[in-house]
Amino acid sequence: MTDPDSTFDSAAGLLGRITEQLGTRLSHLPHPRTRPPMNAPTLVAVGHGSRDPRARATLSRLLDRVRELRPGLDVRLAHIELNAPLIGEALAQTAADGRDAVLVPLLLAPGHHVTHDLPAAAAAAPVPARVAAPLGAHPLLVEALADRLAEAGWTPGEGDGVVLASAGSRDPRSTAETRRIAALLGERLGGVPVVPAYASAAAPTVPEALRALAARGRHRVAVASCFTAPGLFATRTAAHAPWLASAPLGDHPALARLVLHRYDRARTTLPVRELAAV
Repeated sequence: MTDPDSTFDSAAGLLGRITEQLGTRLSHLPHPRTRPPMNAPTLVAVGHGSRDPRARATLSRLLDRVRELRPGLDVRLAHIELNAPLIGEALAQTAADGRDAVLVPLLLAPGHHVTHDLPAAAAAAPVPARVAAPLGAHPLLVEALADRLAEAGWTPGEGDGVVLASAGSRDPRSTAETRRIAALLGERLGGVPVVPAYASAAAPTVPEALRALAARGRHRVAVASCFTAPGLFATRTAAHAPWLASAPLGDHPALARLVLHRYDRARTTLPVRELAAV
C-alpha cells in the first residue's frame, strides 16, 4: 500500500522543482513595460554626432525601442557635436517644458566627452540634470555584440578570433573599460580570444590586433563593431575585416534595455550642480 505521506512529499518536491524552474525562466525574460513615476526626469540620450546620415536615424530607432519599453517616459535625443539638437539646446527645451533631465551617454566607455563635456553641460543646464554612466561593460551590451556577430554570419570554428573595434580615447579608463568588454565577450563566445582595438587615440589599431591574433594561430577572425551607430570609425574599422564584420549595435533590444538601466541608476542620484556644492 502506498504511504500517503511519501506520496505527498513526492508531489510537493515535484511542485517545488517546477516552481523553481519556472522562476529561473521568468528571471531571464525581459522586464515588462512599466510606466514612469509622476514627474520622472526626461531621458536625454546623448550621441556623439556624425556626418553620416545613418547615425541619427539609427539612434532615433533605438530611442523608439526605449519608448516602447517605458511608455509615457519623455525620451529625447541630443548630440555632442555635428548634429542638432546639441546638448545645451536639448536641455533648454527640457527646461521650457518644466522637466528635470538625465543625460544618458550613448557611448561605450569613459572619455573626455563622458567625464568633462556632459558634466559641464549638466552643471550649466537651466534645470537639475544628472549624468548617467556610459553603456560600458555590461551583460546587456555583450548580448547585443554577440547577436550582431551571429547576424553577420559568425559561428564557432577552428582558429577563431575576434577583434573588438571601438572609437578609442587617450583616457586610460576608457581603454580599461574596453578591455573589460572584450573579456566579457570572450566568455560569452565560449573562450574565443577577443582583442580590443581602436580607430583613434589608442593602440592597438585593428590591423595590429589582427596581426597579433594571426601570430597566435588565429586566422578566422571577425571584427565586432563596438559602436552604437554607423559612422566614419565604424566604416573604417569594418573595412579591415579579413572575414566578416558585425553591424553597429544600433537599435538592438538589449541596448534599449541598457539605456533604461543607466537612466534608472542615475535618476536617484544628486544633480550635477548639487554634487559640485557638496
